[in-house]
Amino acid sequence: METKELLKKVRKIEIKTRGLSSQVFSGEYHSAFKGRGMTFSEVREYVPGDEVRTIDWNVTARFGTPHVKVFEEERELTVMLLVDMSASQSFGSNEQSKKDLITELCAVIAFSATQNNDKIGVLMFSDVTEKFIPPAKGKKHILRIIREIIELEPSSAKTNISEALRHYTNAIKKRSIGFLISDFEDQNFEQSLKLANQKHDMVALNVFDKNEKDLPNVGLVPFYDMETKKEQWVNTSSKKVRTKHKANFLRKQGELKEIFKRSGIDFASIETDKPYIQSLINMFKNR
Repeated sequence: METKELLKKVRKIEIKTRGLSSQVFSGEYHSAFKGRGMTFSEVREYVPGDEVRTIDWNVTARFGTPHVKVFEEERELTVMLLVDMSASQSFGSNEQSKKDLITELCAVIAFSATQNNDKIGVLMFSDVTEKFIPPAKGKKHILRIIREIIELEPSSAKTNISEALRHYTNAIKKRSIGFLISDFEDQNFEQSLKLANQKHDMVALNVFDKNEKDLPNVGLVPFYDMETKKEQWVNTSSKKVRTKHKANFLRKQGELKEIFKRSGIDFASIETDKPYIQSLINMFKNR
């Protein structure tokens, strides 16, 4: 992608997602993810309604009137985006591919984090770590993350979520919030997810396209698996074939939700051709 075209795309995503972050998500984000604790701020005079347990008895004795301690949430957090860059993300039946949607989701989360003075980093992966950007603050840093996600061409087509989680837990020592954003076309990652969630606060965003759920009736067509490089001809005119395809999709989604629940992970499922705003808000509120 040429530099001019890339910058134009980054700017377009910035305008859209910064607005969503400030108008819609910032309050929900702040409420959903707590700081590391409470830190002492100041002492002031007691007013009706203050909790008795916050009274500073030494200051009260010195001034002869009740005074209370005021505490503030120690807000600064570290947020890591674990972004699936495998070949299946390039699939999309409409104008937007799964990768396009993932890029927007990353931008919304990043701008929400920076509005709360949190650090944001990213780990892009296929079946290897494709790129790691350490957590930092600032608009320039976020725009770099967006640019890197758009521009990165993965070295491998496949997916290994367990390897990405292993790198994440080794690289980030302090407890952080980890957004795992993927279509989860992988297996045997449940144990790694549980281990990561013991150290960090994990959130899963499951991205899929409508044609992965409902096959369109377009006759006999070749289906090409971008990750395995295998091709298979499918008769989409057959109602039996379409029904079986949807049943398999729903079964896999059900299994995935059970994995998240057993791992203690909050998650949202987001479709490429539908607005993601409400799905994210609902997930934040549920926390």
